[in-house]
Order: sequence, then structure tokens, then C-alpha cells
Amino acid sequence: MKKFNIRKVLDGLTAVSSSSSSSAALQPGNRENDVIQETLQSEHFQLCKTVRHGFPYQPSAMAFDPVQKILAIGTQNGALRLFGRAGVECYCQHESGSAVIQLQFLVNEGALVTALADDSLHLWNLRQKIPAILHSLKFSRERITFCHLPFQSKWLYIGTERGNIHIVNVESFSLSGYVIMWNKAIELSSKTHPGPVVHISDNPMDEGKLLIGFECGFVVLWDLKSKKADYRYSYDEAIHSVAWHHEGKLFVCSHSDGTLTTWNVRSPAKPAQIITPHGKQPKDGKKPEPCKPILKVEYKTARAGEPFMILSGGLSYDTVGRRACLTVMHGKSTAVLEMDYPIVDFLALCETPYPNDYQEPYAVVVLLEKDLVVIDLAQPGYPSFENPYPLTIHESPVTCCEYFADCPAELIPALYSVGSRQKRQGYSKKKWPISGGNWGQGAQSYPEIIITGHADGSVKFWDASALMLQVLYKLKTAKVFEKARNKEEKPSTDIVDEDPFAIQSLAWCPESRLLCVAGVSAHVIVYRFSKQEITTEEVQLLEVRMQCELNEVDSPDVGGDQASAVTTPGASSSPQSSVPQTHPSTSSNNSSDGLRDNVPCLRVRNTPLKQSPGYQVELVIQLVWVSGEPPQQITSLAVNSAYGLVAFGNGNGLAVVDYLQKTLLLNMGTAELYGSSDPHQRQPRSPRKARQPSGDNLPKTSCMSSLSSFYSESVKKLRSSYLSLCDGNDGSAGSEDRCKSPTSGSGSPCHSDDESKHNFLERVKSKSKLITKSVANDFAKMSRKFSMTADQKDDARDNSFSRSRSSSVASIDKESREVISSLHFCDCLSRKCEVTAVASLWLGTSVGTMLAISLSVPSTPELRLQQSVGISFCGSVVRLKGGIMRMALMDSTGSLQPPAYECWYDLNAPEEEKERTRRRRPASPPSTQENQDSHYAVVCSEKQAKVVAMPSQNCVFEHNITENSFVLRADVVVMPAGICIACFCANGHIMTLSLPSLRPLLDVNYLPLTDMRIARTFCFSNLGQALYLTSPTEIQRLTYSQETCDNLQEMLGELFTPVETPEAPNRGFFKGLFGGGAQSLDREDLFGELAAGKASRSLAQHIPGPGSMEGMKGAASGVVGELARARIALDERGQKLGELEERTAAMMASADSFSKHAHDVMLKYKDKKWYQL
Repeated sequence: MKKFNIRKVLDGLTAVSSSSSSSAALQPGNRENDVIQETLQSEHFQLCKTVRHGFPYQPSAMAFDPVQKILAIGTQNGALRLFGRAGVECYCQHESGSAVIQLQFLVNEGALVTALADDSLHLWNLRQKIPAILHSLKFSRERITFCHLPFQSKWLYIGTERGNIHIVNVESFSLSGYVIMWNKAIELSSKTHPGPVVHISDNPMDEGKLLIGFECGFVVLWDLKSKKADYRYSYDEAIHSVAWHHEGKLFVCSHSDGTLTTWNVRSPAKPAQIITPHGKQPKDGKKPEPCKPILKVEYKTARAGEPFMILSGGLSYDTVGRRACLTVMHGKSTAVLEMDYPIVDFLALCETPYPNDYQEPYAVVVLLEKDLVVIDLAQPGYPSFENPYPLTIHESPVTCCEYFADCPAELIPALYSVGSRQKRQGYSKKKWPISGGNWGQGAQSYPEIIITGHADGSVKFWDASALMLQVLYKLKTAKVFEKARNKEEKPSTDIVDEDPFAIQSLAWCPESRLLCVAGVSAHVIVYRFSKQEITTEEVQLLEVRMQCELNEVDSPDVGGDQASAVTTPGASSSPQSSVPQTHPSTSSNNSSDGLRDNVPCLRVRNTPLKQSPGYQVELVIQLVWVSGEPPQQITSLAVNSAYGLVAFGNGNGLAVVDYLQKTLLLNMGTAELYGSSDPHQRQPRSPRKARQPSGDNLPKTSCMSSLSSFYSESVKKLRSSYLSLCDGNDGSAGSEDRCKSPTSGSGSPCHSDDESKHNFLERVKSKSKLITKSVANDFAKMSRKFSMTADQKDDARDNSFSRSRSSSVASIDKESREVISSLHFCDCLSRKCEVTAVASLWLGTSVGTMLAISLSVPSTPELRLQQSVGISFCGSVVRLKGGIMRMALMDSTGSLQPPAYECWYDLNAPEEEKERTRRRRPASPPSTQENQDSHYAVVCSEKQAKVVAMPSQNCVFEHNITENSFVLRADVVVMPAGICIACFCANGHIMTLSLPSLRPLLDVNYLPLTDMRIARTFCFSNLGQALYLTSPTEIQRLTYSQETCDNLQEMLGELFTPVETPEAPNRGFFKGLFGGGAQSLDREDLFGELAAGKASRSLAQHIPGPGSMEGMKGAASGVVGELARARIALDERGQKLGELEERTAAMMASADSFSKHAHDVMLKYKDKKWYQL
């Protein structure tokens, strides 16, 4: 007799009543769970963002530091992206989320000023690995329109919408009392308001002269010392930008009518030159036709050649539909460079940061709406540089994403070797000019690969190791299909209106390099990796007809008991379902009533396919139309290289394909997978809405559908009873014979037709009482259904639809279908009576049921190609709340048991090499004694997680993950200290649960589900890594590992590196003697508080940032960061002291020389009289 323990009872009651709803009561006979020592604790987990990859979404502004070689891009949602050399990237975010309208670097100072659309200024400190805001200034009475920060100046000019100019000290972020009012700037030269300030710049040769451009076409040259305008320039077209010649004598304005006006500083009466770069010049000398506005112009001079004039816009209005262009005018030549997307901004990169010297432009950075292009100005034809950043993630919209950490070491070199041949030619041979910063020195060295599926059918492999991202290889799956030449030839799939080749899900085995992709047009493609180039004469095709209608059982099918369960109506009975074809021969098949039938959504090409080294097509599987209805989209996918099988499911059922023999092994409706243990009351699939009867017949139709439901349920119970009777036969047929594939054709039937019918009738008669009782219960249920009103039916339908919210099956009608939501291959004990593990397929459904199928795989490669794989059904294993999201196998020691796999070998390599590398790596099969569990099934659904002991199928641990939300993504991941379940819920919570006890280890409210893109792309990986698509163009990576968070500072790259500022240009002897060259200005005397006074407090509010000295005291990044900053400051001080020492020594030597010469002159004339001189 068992000893009663009140403590366990109290513990159980506490667990039930707690919010976590975690149950850890062990079932009898499962005491071996106590042996598993869990090493993962909550201290091993911490959630934080790591890096963001991809192109900045909706860019709005750009700036470049010519000394540090750092590029900054601001976006419309307040994000800030900083780029240095390849692998050096940084992401920051303004809390307000307002658009960034302008960026200004403090050149070579490690600081950046951002101006936002909410009229705020922010000073960012870039001298730390994670930049922070030092100061903020919020304007309350003026709208900011333009900013200008002169080189090596601490005074920032702010132009406003009212036409005024304010001045900010960037060191203290305080306003100066010096203000340039618009009415004083224009005085009586204009009768109307000049509009907002669109340009501010100082004369390159005279810092005391400020050029102010107003939107209406008015330009003022303001004298800062005298506080008045020297010259005023007026043009009758609106101004968009202004650019200086480096000598300060000329400036160029771009206008809204597509003209460029060149002005002499001392001749304000009229422009020195007016040109329309893209306008047609009339022969009669009239004014050229107006063109589109020139949004920006830059005027850059070269010492050894003609100056460059670079502009965007200005095309003539008759170029409708023409893409955006960048125009480069160099001397008499004009080059028009077409861009793929509209131009947001561009910058000319020059050799010197000084505006009063020859600029010597060598490149142009062009920021487009969805791309970043850098053009080489030094080479003929202006080629572009090859972009080293991962900015092509959005080349086609991302539709799915998978993340693999700790991959085999040889994978990345193999993918890179085949991907390097895909690179486009014609790039500039020079190095990438944006080369600032240094790489991080992280200890994280394991290989990481990200795979993205795209809307155009392409699949990209990315190297994500060490917080970097680099494209390795691109696969185009659309090459397998024929492309429509015109709109009339486009297939009307009724599944997706556009992007018929879009990737919906993918399965990849890193060890065997086997890839399987599923598309939205209900197609599955199996790829093998090869280093050899081949030409495939005919693409292997397998068409599958999947439908879920249930027909009555008249008699058992020929082929034995198990074959009858496999050969479902409309499944493998059609020849195209089991025989591989080269191209769809039934593309024009129609049913008798004119409906499309047995027709795939896409047409596979029937011409030879040249396949380059990399992933090559092994088999194409297509679902076909059934009686005028398109095939259901695929909701789950799994592939196993050791078994040579690929499995996929949808709302109609499950299909298992042997990709080695190119045959269909299994095609069954979900209801028939249960056999006799189906716990659900099902209704047949309702007809399509287009074929619904009129409203007068609705009550009759409802009644008939209920009768049909009852009839189908009864037929199903008869069939289930028949299957159970057949399974109860101990002697007539062996397990191998009963597991023969119905499509193999090699297995002979176990009984003749007459014997099968006779045995069937005898067994049905012996069990007639049970069946009659079941049918009577069905009649009682049906009477209750008839009494339900139409409104109640609608409510029930809505409730059933909203009950399961799996993101992977969101497009499926859950009203009447049970969807296959998850698949998993493994070696396990699926039956309660089994002692030795066998190959198995686990499948989870959208109603929370986990089913098991046993697979009989031939033992040797030779037999595998000759004999078919046997299939037998093990029934239901466990039920959970919500749809099944993830399944995994854990051994008795608490370690994750990965599926068996076959090591990669090149199928097209010589036979000797192929045999040497081909071998199977099975998972260590668990074995057990009678009535003893040896491994555990880990099952996670939208609501729940359970750990089930196998083969006893006892639930040993259970945890309710969420009550008010649902799980969007769940993965069983390997951490350095153990394994756990990682979950992402729709309410934004990221959680981890220990295994096997399912203890909550982490629960952080991270990111609410605001976009289905997040649900579609969020994925976890081993070693505490995760990612999701945060915008259509960007991937956000994060970690939930405490170890990675601790090492993040070391792993990140450095943006700021100590670099000496180039020397100022030499003015020359004569310019210095006669007053030429640049004129300096002591702005402190003009804008300081002593000279200009204090600004109005109501104009702007100063806000200390978290990165300022006040904030850094409480948020210091540790001793290492402080020492690094102190070392940098010390190096800079030492460098300046060294320069000061050299100057002092030079002055002392000059003074000694002067003293010596003076003494010699004194001695020479000492004793001479005045008249002797």
C-alpha cells in the first residue's frame, strides 16, 4: 500500500490554483524522471536586441563624416542607422518616432546632430558602441526646416518655417541670443513673406558671410558682424537647394522649373548664367520649356580638371514613366544615370573636408527609397561600387524565414563557393569608400545561417555569424515553372492573385544539405546540393489529388487491411498521384460539368533545365484541382534525408512522398488518420459559396447538410470499426505486408476478394451491437442539432473559427477542417507495446491532437531503392488546447534527440567519391524494457505544453502557457546549459520553459503583435538566438541568453576611431600677404552670452539626454567602457600635447635664431657713427 503524503497533495493544489497552471505530478511507473537533472535556471536568460540588418525602412535623410568615413541614414519613423566598413553597423531609435528631416555630423568629433519633424534637435554621442543622446532641444514656437553646421564650428544654424534663423551651441545645446529675423534679411526688397528657410551656408572663403535661401526664390548674403544684408538675389522660381564654388565667388541655385542659376556674389542684379540641363532649347531663342524640379545640386571642383555639377531631378515632363535619374555634368559631358527607385538624397564624397579647397570628388552616395548606391566618379562610365552591406533582403518581399545556429562548419564555405559565381560583374574595382569603424572582438564563433523565402520564389542563404550578415547563395525556384507570356496565359489559381511562386514554408537539413520548399500555389519542390553543373532533360513531377470527402464503405479494398486505410477516395487511385511525370499531361482536364479537375496551379517546364552548381531540383510535387475547387495551401512541411521522405499537410489531410523512388506513399484525409480512435464529431466540407443555393432553399440545405454530416459520421464509424477489426487480426498477415505502400505495386494482396469480403462481413456482424449503439447516439446528437436556430449556428461557427489562431494556418477555413499544423520525423517508440525504436512521423493538428505514424524503412541503400517504405498508423498520442505548433523528442537523460540524417554526398560526383561520403547518421535509438519509458515527446500548442513519456503515452508534465493570448511561434532549442522551449505569444511575451518539468524560466513583454509580418517571420534558434522581420526591409536579431548579453559590448563594432584631421589648405605667401584666402571668424564673440545675450526661454526647451554626463553617471557601461573612453581621451590629449610641444620647440628655435641675428647686427653697427651707416 502506498504511503499517503499530504505535502504532495498541497503542492498539487497550489500548482493548479497558480497563474502558471503548471502541473508536475508524475504518473505511476515514471519515477525515472527524478533522475533527469535540469541545469537551466532563470539566471541563464536575459532578453535584449543585438543588431539590425537590412536597408533602413522609409529613409528620409543622410549625412557623411569625411574624416571618420561613417554614413548616417535617418528614417521617417525616427530610426537612425550608422554604417562603417563591412560588418560595422549600428541602429538607434528616437523615442518620439518622428521623422528625421536632417542630419549633421560634428566632423571627426564622434558626434551627430539630428533634426526631427517634431521640431526637436538631438545630439548623439558616437564614441560608445551603443550611441546615446547627450542633449535634446525642443522648439515650441518655430518649425525647423533646415540646419547647417560649419566645419570645425560649435555653432549650429537653425532655419525655421517663419524665415528666421536661430543659433545653437552644440556643446551646451543652448540657444544664442543672436537671431536673424526674416524681415531684417529682406527689408523692403520684397513685399511678401519669403517663405521658409530652405538653405543656409557660409561663404567658403569668409565665415562672416552667411548665405540664406528662402523658398520663394529669394537669397540673402548676410554679414554676421554688421548684422545686415550685403547682397540680395531674386529669381521668380522657387529654390530647392544652393551650392557654393570653393572660391566663394559663385554659387548655384536649383529651381522648381528645372533650371540652374549661377550667381556672381558681387552681381546681385541678375544671374550670371541660366541653364536647363534637360530642357529642349527652342531655335528662336525663347525660354526653354519648363521641366520637373531639380531637388538638389552640388558643385564640386577638381584641381586637375573641369568641375562636377551633380543634380537630381530636372527631367522634362514628357518623360512620363521614366525612372528617377541622377545627372552628372563634367565639363561638356552630361551623364544621366537611371536609378531603380526614387532618389531621397545624395552626397558627393570628397578628398578634403575643408570647403575652401579644391573638393576633388571621387564618389557619389545616392540614397534611394529602397536601395543605397555609391557611384565611382573617377572611372569612365561611372560604375557603381559593390555594396558590402546586406541591403537586398527586400529585393523581393520576405514571406518566410528560418534561423539555424551552430551549423556544420563546412556549410558556409560550400554555399559561398557556389554563390560567388552568381555575383554581378561590372562593379568598380576600387574599395568601398565608406570604411570607418572597427569590427568587434567577440568570442561567439559558431556558424549561423539565415534562410529567407521571398515572394518571387527565390530563397536566399545568409551567413549570420558573429553578428554580421552576408548573402551566400540565391536559389530561384521559379525556374522550374513556365512563365506566362501575357495576362491571358496567367493561371487562375484562386489561391493567390499575384506572386504565384511565393515561398510559404521551407524545411532544411543542414547535415545532408537537403532543401524542401512549399509555395503558395500548393507545390512542393525537393532540392539536392551538388557542386557539379548538370542539365536535366525532364523535371520529375508528381501530381497529388487531395480531398477530404468521405465515401461510404461498400466492401474492403483489395490489398489487405492496411492498404484499405491508405487508399482513400480520390487519393492514390488516380494514376497521376503515384506515377512521376515529366510535365503535367492533364493540364486541360475538366470534369463532366465543365469544372477544372486534376489540373495543377502551375505548369512545370517541359524543356531541358540547365542547373548550375548549388541546389538542383530533385522532384516537383503539385496538388491539383478537385471538381472545380483549387487545392488547399500547404500548412506544414517536413523532410528527412535518412528516410528519403517528405511529408506535407493542409486542410484536406496528409501526404507522404518518397522522393527517392518518386512515388506517393500516403494520401489521407485528417479524419481517417485517427482510425477508430477519432474523438471528434465532424461535418463534411461545405460546398463553395459560389455554388450555394438561393435563399429560399437555405433551411432545406441546412437540414440536408446535417443529414449528410450524420451519414458521413456513421460511415466513418463503420470504417473505423472495420479498421479496428482488421488490426485485431493476429495471424493472417504480417506487419510488413500490412504496411505495404498502395502505390508500390510490388506487394501482393494478403487475401483474395471473396475472403476479404467474407471476413469483413463476419467481423461486422460480431460487432453489430456496438455499432448500432454508436449510430443511435449519433441520432440523438442529430436531433439536438436540428433544434438549433440559424443564428445559433452562426455563433457557433464564429466561435469555432476564433478558437484556433495558429499563424501557420491563418488562411485555412477552420470551420469544417482539421488542419495538419505540424510534422516531425524521429526514431521513437510510438506504440505502447514496442520495445525497439522505429522510424516514425509525428503530426499535430489544429485542434490539438498529436498522432503518430510508424514507418518501415529498408535497411540498406540498395533495398531502399527497390522496396517501398511501409506505413502503419499508431493513432492518437496526446491532446492539447489549441493547435499543435512544435514537437520534439527527448531521451531519458534530458537531451534533445535530433532526427536521423544522411551525411551529404554529391549525387553527381564520381561513384568512388559518392560511396566514400555516403553514410547514414541515425539518432541513437532508444530501447526499453517491458513497461518502462525511455524517452519523452515534447509537444507545444498555441495554449499549452506537455511532456509525454513514451511508449506508455503518459503525460508527466503539463503547463498552460497563456490563457488570454496564443502562441505564434514555439521551438525546442538547445542552450549551452541544457534544452528548453522558447515561445513567442501574440500579446508580445517571449517565454522559455525548462525541460522536462516545464518550469517558466523567462517571461518578458517584448513586442506586441502589430503586424502579421512579425508572426510570419519570428523564429528561435539554438544557443539563445532569435530574429524577426521588423519592417519590410529589415531583420531584427535578438538574444535571450545571459551569456550573449554579457558579451554584447565586446561583440559589437566601434563606430568612432581616433583619426587625425587633415591639415588645412595652405593659403600661400601672396594670399597671406595681401589678405587673400579664407577669412576666419570668432563666433564666440558674436554668438556668446556676453555679446548676444540669452535667448527667450519660451522659444525652446533643453532636455538632458540619457547619454549626457548626468545620465551616464547612473548608466555607465562598466569599468571596461570607462577605461576605453579614458584611454581615447588620453590619446587625444597626448596627441595635442605632442603637437603643442613641437610648435613650442619651433618657436624657441626661431627666437634663438632671431636673437643671434639681432646680436650680430648690433655688433656690426656698434662703433659706427650715424653718417657712416
